[in-house]
Amino acid sequence: MFDFLITRPRRLLGVAWPFLLLMGLQPSACQSQQAAPTVEQTPGAAPEDVPPGPTKASSIPVVAPGYFLFPIKPGQQNFLAGSMGELRPNHFHGGLDIKTDGRVDLPVHASADGYISRLKQSSFGYGNVLYITHPNGLTTVYGHLNHFKGAAAEELRRRQYAKKSYELELFFEPQQFPVKRGEVVALSGNTGGSVGPHVHWEVRTAQDHQLNPLQWGGFPEIQDHVAPVVQAFAVEALGIESRVEGRFGKSTFVPKAPLADGSYAWADTIGAAGTVGLLVQGFDRFDQVWNKNGFQRVEVLVNNRPLYQHVVDDIPFPEGSRQINRHVDYEWRAMQGRQLEKLFLDDGTDLSMYTTGPEKGKLRVEPGQVYNVEVRLSDSYGNTTPLRFVLRGEQAAYFKTRSAAVKAPALRYDVSRNLLVITAPDPDTAAVGGHVTLVRGNRHLTLRPSYTDQSQNVYLYDLRAGRPDSIRFGRLRQRFSREALIPSGREFGFATANLSLGFGPKTLFDTLYLQTSYQQGLWTVHLPRTPLYESLALTLRPETPVTDLRRTAIYSVTAKGGRGYVGGKWNEDGTSITANIKTFGQFRLLTDVVPPSGRLLSKGAGGVVFKVGDDLSGLASYQLEINGQFRLLRYEHKNATLFTERDDTLGPTLRGPATLRLTDQAGNEKVIQVVL
Repeated sequence: MFDFLITRPRRLLGVAWPFLLLMGLQPSACQSQQAAPTVEQTPGAAPEDVPPGPTKASSIPVVAPGYFLFPIKPGQQNFLAGSMGELRPNHFHGGLDIKTDGRVDLPVHASADGYISRLKQSSFGYGNVLYITHPNGLTTVYGHLNHFKGAAAEELRRRQYAKKSYELELFFEPQQFPVKRGEVVALSGNTGGSVGPHVHWEVRTAQDHQLNPLQWGGFPEIQDHVAPVVQAFAVEALGIESRVEGRFGKSTFVPKAPLADGSYAWADTIGAAGTVGLLVQGFDRFDQVWNKNGFQRVEVLVNNRPLYQHVVDDIPFPEGSRQINRHVDYEWRAMQGRQLEKLFLDDGTDLSMYTTGPEKGKLRVEPGQVYNVEVRLSDSYGNTTPLRFVLRGEQAAYFKTRSAAVKAPALRYDVSRNLLVITAPDPDTAAVGGHVTLVRGNRHLTLRPSYTDQSQNVYLYDLRAGRPDSIRFGRLRQRFSREALIPSGREFGFATANLSLGFGPKTLFDTLYLQTSYQQGLWTVHLPRTPLYESLALTLRPETPVTDLRRTAIYSVTAKGGRGYVGGKWNEDGTSITANIKTFGQFRLLTDVVPPSGRLLSKGAGGVVFKVGDDLSGLASYQLEINGQFRLLRYEHKNATLFTERDDTLGPTLRGPATLRLTDQAGNEKVIQVVL
């Protein structure tokens, strides 16, 4: 049995090879997993021969200012509830949210000549949404509408009755439904995922790239003389030898009120070492409104030389929009509640909105050097706010500080990118904290602490050198629960006795050190703080046979008792069920045997309204018949109502015996008989 003592934390990678050999790994195999050598360059420099970023996949025609008419109250003052590129949960906001005076049914005008190419009615997402394709190849999108107008609306209603379904999507040819600039094509609403009356307005390319409508000179209807606001910024250590103020991890800074010229500054010099990344949090406002919007452009200069830039004018939909989970610090948001935008590129980010050099916006800080950093936040109207601070290059070195507080004997670890970060209490008065030992079979690797902060030892180890089975610190022992290294960019399978996971080429943004568990009908699949890019195939194998396969499905569950229907398909012998999931978390198999509920809420000349609900799987379908004839119903999930529309002239009159059939996702049916 051999022990290898690491005498300097910064030489960890250099002495890890004996550990690899003892683990039975070949250096050549491990070398293929190592990061590519860092390209050295002048701090803050972006070499002129480096391309500005990924090639744009969309072809954007030249759009003259004034080509597009503002769709709500054109020529009058308007206000925005949301701007292009705002940071929304799991997506970049892909257009403008236009306020509608807090009400519905404002006229929605076609922004330019063209034809209605697509209509969709849904209770979720964009709700009722209309698409107009224009001669220049661009398409404008109008979402969350209450009603469509004109011949296309009449065609949609006919097709809904033919299909006996309100939820319907139609595509049209150029000659079917032409429209002129300024023509009223719909009425504004609050449908789908909207949380208040407004119109979501987009401009898209033929390749479905969402474009910023304000990039062509803005609109006089929207005034903006307000510069963005800085809330916080952060500096993060990105490598095993990196430090910020002597520590590994992320240090956040909250500047005070802006200076007289509107800029922000951090007065103290920030010590750093190695490769670091910068992050920022802030917001923008338009004139005369209080809601917080996103900013369009961020530039980073170091010693007056460009290091990084992003401009949110072009987002491919929908795949690019989910890259927001790589653009922001997803884990920090989940753990700390603060949304920080990364000002560097992590693996898995390939949007065309970024401009960087070969180091992808990451800054290499050398000992003794000074780095004057300026971060410029700008909105679509050119209002700019500078944030300035200074980094001072230091040498990463061991230090030790003491705390009077009694530390409980606990051994903890986490994984940051490819690094294992171990913390353990330091009760010793020695100059250097105690060692931890990584164990793999009968092989051992001993680590000294990288530093001891407030009587807490911190140890760093690069997992690309091999995963341990367990960690020891004195009498404490902790099993290393990360079961497998899952590579990104290719298909990969993982299985235990209780579950299987199928990773596709785009399931992950970056390498994953996976952990799963199963206990008493609860499956835990990694950590919710880690984002997925595309869906993951999850297969669950219950310990005991499931008797009612039709009504039993996968549900996501939360610690507070929340349950969300995921669904799934059982295999032929009923021993496993498979579904696609979009987030990591915890899952159970639940059986829904209770049918939906419903009752007549109101009836009259204006229409019929039903209140509906379901206690578990959720409503899947609904159908109303009056005197045996189908009558179209509209579903609004936000208030759980089904109702007829006043302008529906194709259905039977609202008089006589009526039957409402409700079916949930598990196939349970409820039949309600009423007399109208």
